[in-house]
Parts: sequence; C-alpha cells; structure tokens
Amino acid sequence: MNYNKIMEDELNYISNQKNIPSLLLHSCCAPCSSHVIDLLTNFFNITILYYNPNIEPLEEYEKRKNEELRFISEYPHKNSITMLDCDHENNLYHQTIKGLEKESEGGARCIKCYYLRMEKTAKLAKEKGFDYFATTLTVSPLKNSAKLNEIGKYLSEKYDIKYLYSDFKKKEGYKHSIELSKEYNLYRQDYCGCIYSKEEREKIKNNANK
Repeated sequence: MNYNKIMEDELNYISNQKNIPSLLLHSCCAPCSSHVIDLLTNFFNITILYYNPNIEPLEEYEKRKNEELRFISEYPHKNSITMLDCDHENNLYHQTIKGLEKESEGGARCIKCYYLRMEKTAKLAKEKGFDYFATTLTVSPLKNSAKLNEIGKYLSEKYDIKYLYSDFKKKEGYKHSIELSKEYNLYRQDYCGCIYSKEEREKIKNNANK
C-alpha cells in the first residue's frame, strides 16, 4: 500500500474543512520529528507525545526529550504545537520485550516496542479527545513502515480514534529531516534508543575499527 498517498489524500480532505483538527503525534526524537512537524503544522494543531520507555540510559532519554522541547520552541509553525510528557516507564518496556532481548534490530523486539509506544498514543488520543493520532517513526529508513501502519490501523479500530497513515521518509522526507537537524543543530543519536540497539551499534563500530 502507498501509505504516503493515503496520507496526502487525507491532508487534502482536511485542507478543505473549516476547522483545524487536533493531532497527538508520538515522537521518538527531535530530528525525526523535524520534517514531520514541518509538514503537518499546516493541517493540524499538534501535540507532541514524548513517550519512549525504550530509551536508555536515563541521561540519554532526558537529552533527547530536551532537544525535542527546544526544537518545538524554536521552529516557526502555522498552527499550535505543544508537548505532552510522560513517565519514562523503562521497567514496562523491559517487561514488554522480555524473552526477545537477543533479537536482531528491526525484528520481533522492535515490533513490540512500536506497539507499546503507539498504543499509549492511541489510548491517550482517545481519552483526551484528539481527532487523530500518528507517529514520527515512519520517517526513518530503518523502521518498518508497513508494520507501523498495520499497528496504527489496528489501534485505530481498537480505540475508535482516527489514525494518520504515513510514510514520512517518502518524497525526500528523511533527507529533509537531516537538513533541518543541521539547520537547528539538533543532537542526532547513533542508535535507536534501547540498550540492545546501543550494544549492536557499538559492535559495528568496533568491527569497523579493527
């Protein structure tokens, strides 16, 4: 499925409505959110949900969160942008992926992590009366956009809340996120977030230096 086309059709529909809808947008970090915010601020009043219990250590989690706050405070936007913070809930992440610690990056462990963060987003969007929910995760070429959108569809039906389908990396979206990161001097991490991705990244770097 062409998820980018589905999103563009929905944005075209929204642009012809009188009212500006509200969007609860899950964001993993400022660099990934940069292009997404730039695109969606023209159509929504956005609330960023920084819910990433996978990120370790705590110092890294706080560093990424503060960069997100800085970016949304500095970036010019057409409609409103606010941020909804959450507890770290790192223990919940480890309970969720228990038994999958040795899975390779992008495998079953990551799918569980996607679901954990997206379900929190969908549930809060419904509880707080948002019109839509979405995630910035599809901007990354390393993330499984098909699986993310499958999860979004399922959660949309489960919680009776509209999901904004996306493949934000399309039409040079990922490239644009890198350009915005440079322009705003955003901190760009070299691993996804969990300790397992950090260990895998360090192994790759060590092997490259041999």
